Amino acid sequence: MPTTALLIAAGALALAALAWFSHRYAWWRPALPASRPRVLMYHMIREHRPGARFNKLRVRQQDFDRQLALLTRRGARFVFASDLFLHGPAPADTVCITFDDGYADHLLAPDPILAKHNARATLYLVGDLATSSGWSSRKKAHHADDELAAEPKLTDDQVRALLATGRWELGAHTTTHAHLPSIPDDDARREIAEARESFPARFGVEPRTFAYPFGRLEPRHAAMVRNAGYLGAFTTEPAIAPHPYADPYTVPRIKVSGKDGLLAFRLRLRAGRRGLKS
Repeated sequence: MPTTALLIAAGALALAALAWFSHRYAWWRPALPASRPRVLMYHMIREHRPGARFNKLRVRQQDFDRQLALLTRRGARFVFASDLFLHGPAPADTVCITFDDGYADHLLAPDPILAKHNARATLYLVGDLATSSGWSSRKKAHHADDELAAEPKLTDDQVRALLATGRWELGAHTTTHAHLPSIPDDDARREIAEARESFPARFGVEPRTFAYPFGRLEPRHAAMVRNAGYLGAFTTEPAIAPHPYADPYTVPRIKVSGKDGLLAFRLRLRAGRRGLKS
């Protein structure tokens, strides 16, 4: 028979494991109503790089397929981001898939999966990928290397090929992936507005919505986005907002991490976050 001390130790270990699981997954958090659109934020669909620090931005192809299969089984209504601002209350189970930055894997990995599940996505494209490829280290202090700069980026021809499928909508993500709070207001206005001026000639479409690089903004930047003529804009705040949006220029999104399994994805769909903090 186990001694009393062993039983106490085992009980303490079980409680500690439960506390860790509850903190990491917050399984007890109630589900938010299906009337709130789920806006999903992705970056890349590709295999992880061994030892890389940004593998959370790399969702494996098979995981993306499983995620869309789950959404399809649940009766998801896939919409473009602009649809969330053009119409009244969204139907139940509305899902908006967004991709930030403009990595070249969009052409080879996610697009066939979108086609398989009759889904669509909005691409928030950095306007000048050729000269802003080092944004990881230059624009955010704690990004100490150029890991993301080494990732291949979309060419204009590839962007046009994506748009031609009818499965992709183009949104703006500044010209150089600027950290808006760190630059002068005149520069911020140019970064925000440039896509509205250049994308029609480059791609034949005018971007209707905007996503803040790094999710960083101050109230004046939301006003700049509105004044530039965008219908709405997205942050990286992990939450699920009621629709129609009270503030269409600070809409949160659900972060989809390449380090999560399907359980964590389900929990994010329920309440916007996986655990207590993320």
